[in-house]
Amino acid sequence: MTAGELLRGGKETLRRAGVPEWELDAWYLLEHVTGCTRNEYFLHPERKVSLEQEERYRELLRRRSLREPLQYLTGEQEFMGLSFRVCPDVLIPRQDTEILVEEVSKTLKPGDRILDLCTGSGCILISLLKLYGQRGGLTGVGADLSGAALETARGNARRLGVEAEFVQGDLFGPVVGAFDVIVSNPPYIPEAVVGTLQPEVKDHEPVCALDGGGDGLSFYRRIAVESPAFLRPGGRLYLEIGYDQAEAVSGLLAERFRDVRIVKDLAGLDRVVCGVMAED
Repeated sequence: MTAGELLRGGKETLRRAGVPEWELDAWYLLEHVTGCTRNEYFLHPERKVSLEQEERYRELLRRRSLREPLQYLTGEQEFMGLSFRVCPDVLIPRQDTEILVEEVSKTLKPGDRILDLCTGSGCILISLLKLYGQRGGLTGVGADLSGAALETARGNARRLGVEAEFVQGDLFGPVVGAFDVIVSNPPYIPEAVVGTLQPEVKDHEPVCALDGGGDGLSFYRRIAVESPAFLRPGGRLYLEIGYDQAEAVSGLLAERFRDVRIVKDLAGLDRVVCGVMAED
């Protein structure tokens, strides 16, 4: 069978299954299986694929038709221009979260120590250290409740040549020392809403990385109260939020932080709340 024939069949399979962006997904899976780039494909769509590649492609199409996320099938996701390994133990990095990383980067200073809570794949912390480490002496710790997620984060750090410490426990439980920056993309979906999300999310991504409690604010309450004990004077806190949570999260920070502000994403939606620890 040729690559062109296989791709056409793949598109039709995903289209019939009602998969969003079925054309792109069929192509990405073909590229993943055969290693054929887009340019190579268009130059030689008649190139033959092996029986093993054909069988592998059809198996991935079957799983994608059942709405297993594309990123779990290929095992990777690009974030901040870097390639991160992902698996069902970690939340798939989203482009929206790049706004959080970019906002943190604006105030990073040489020697800053960064704490990333609910680190998951490690994409936030690793991106900061990899892309902005040239500012001198940046160090960081990633914390997560999931041991499997931390193994993924450690592997991503090794692959990208980043030195970081990863500790397991509930939020600040395993954390030691003081930090200049605390950043987090915590679970923030209200419990009742989780079951209404797309099948790719609710049926495959880790619920513990999504469920933010009854009103979605459980983690923000804890972080707002506990983070000052781990911030140096003038330390900064950055939190990713849901589009409708800016007012509530800003209110939680107002008691203990100054200069609390809201940052919008590229779609004009509230995406980040940040503040500076109030000094005595």
